Amino acid sequence: MSGKLRVIGGKPLVGEVEVRGAKNFVSKAMVAALLARDTSVLRNVPRIRDVDVVSSLLRLHGVEIDYDQEAGTLAITPGDIHLPDDPVEMDRLAGSSRIPILFAGPLLHALGEAFIPDLGGCHIGDRPVDFHMQVLEDFGAKRIQEDAGMHLVAPNGLTAKPVHLPYPSVGATEQTLLTAVMARGITELSGAAVEPEIKDLIAVLQKMGAIISVDTDRTIHIEGVEELRGYSHTALPDRIEAGSWACAALATGGDIFVRGADQQAMTSFLNVYRKVGGAFEVTDDGIRFWHPGGELKSIPLQTDVHPGFMTDWQQPLVVALTQATGISVIHETVYENRFGFTKALVDMGANVQTYRECLGGLQCRFGHLNYHHSAVVQGPTPLTGTDVEVPDLRGGFSHLIAALAAHGESIVSGIDIIDRGYENFMQKLYALGAEVEKID
Repeated sequence: MSGKLRVIGGKPLVGEVEVRGAKNFVSKAMVAALLARDTSVLRNVPRIRDVDVVSSLLRLHGVEIDYDQEAGTLAITPGDIHLPDDPVEMDRLAGSSRIPILFAGPLLHALGEAFIPDLGGCHIGDRPVDFHMQVLEDFGAKRIQEDAGMHLVAPNGLTAKPVHLPYPSVGATEQTLLTAVMARGITELSGAAVEPEIKDLIAVLQKMGAIISVDTDRTIHIEGVEELRGYSHTALPDRIEAGSWACAALATGGDIFVRGADQQAMTSFLNVYRKVGGAFEVTDDGIRFWHPGGELKSIPLQTDVHPGFMTDWQQPLVVALTQATGISVIHETVYENRFGFTKALVDMGANVQTYRECLGGLQCRFGHLNYHHSAVVQGPTPLTGTDVEVPDLRGGFSHLIAALAAHGESIVSGIDIIDRGYENFMQKLYALGAEVEKID
C-alpha cells in the first residue's frame, strides 16, 4: 500500500464530521441490483474506493453505472449482462476483496453461468470462500477450475436447499440471500447473521419483490420468486466509521459531532463508550462524542456478532483504552488475527500484551488454536510519535488515531488503504483541527 502521512499529535480533535452509507452494506446492495433488469437507485452512497471497485466490476459485466458523488446517488442499470471479456482485469480490480464471490448467485440466475477470479491470490477452496462454494453447489451449480479462476454453470437453474451456518457469518448469510431469492422453492437459513447491514440488504431485496421472513432465533426463510425489479433505497449510516470517530474523540481528549450516526445500530458501542468514561449526546441529526475530563476507566470486553460489541469497533477502542486507568481485558471472538495492530501501539509506548487463551466469559472457536486473540491493556501510558505501517483498513485507521493522540511526530505509511472505507478522511481530519500532511 502507498501513501504517507505526517502527523503531529497530542492535540484534541474538535469539530464535526459526517458519515454516509455503510461500506459493509452499499457494496452488497450494488451486487443485488444484478438480480433485476430495470434500474435500481441507491442513495447516501459514500465516496470510498470500495464503491469504485464494485462499480468497475459491474461495468465489466455490462451494467450501466451513473454515480453522482456529490449527491451520493448511484443508479445501476443491468442492461445486457454478460461475463467479462477480460478475466485478468476482473482479478486486478477485485484485489483482495471477496465481493466477486457474491456476484455468483445473481449471475447464475441471469445467465446460467458465472466466473469468479482467484481472489487476490487466494485460490477457491481456501477457508474464506469454502462455504460460499458449498452453498452454490448445493443449489445446483457446477464448478470448473480454469487458469484465472472458477467457472460456475447452472444449466438447470438453482433449487433451494436448507442451509445451516455453524457460525453466523455475514458473508455466508449474504451469499445465501442473494442466491436463494430466485431459486426454486423455499430456503431455510439457520444460524444466520442478523447485523443491521444484513437487515438493510433484506429490506432492499424485499423492495425488489423477494419474500423473506426473519425469525427471532437467527433463522431466515427465503421463498424463491421468478422475477425481481429494481429498487430505490437509502443506505443505513456507517456505524463502523461513526464508532471510529467516537474513539478518536476519546483518545485525543476531543469533542466530535458525527452527523448521520444512528443510535439504534450503535447501542452496544454506546454502552461500552459510557462505561469507559466517554460522554455522548444523541440528537435527530447524529451523535456528539466527547471526553468529559477526568480519568477513563478500564473494562473487560468481548467482541461478538450482532447484537454484541462489533469486532470493527475493537481496534479504535483499544487505542483509547491505552489512556484508561487500570487493566482492560479484550477477548476477540470474531476474527482470529485482529491484534497484530497492537505492535505499533507498543512501539508508541502503550502497555499491551496479547495471548492465545480465551480471556473472556466463554471459550470461543479460537480457544484451542494458535491465535493471539486476547489482549491485556494496562494504562494510562503516554504515547510518543513514531513511524507506523498500516496493516489493514480498520487497523490502519486505529494507527492514525494513535498517531493523533501521541505527542510528537509520526509518519503513517500505507494510508491509501483507508480510502477503502473512510470517505474523505483527510478533509475530515482538517475539519477537526488535526495537524496532518501528505508526503511523498
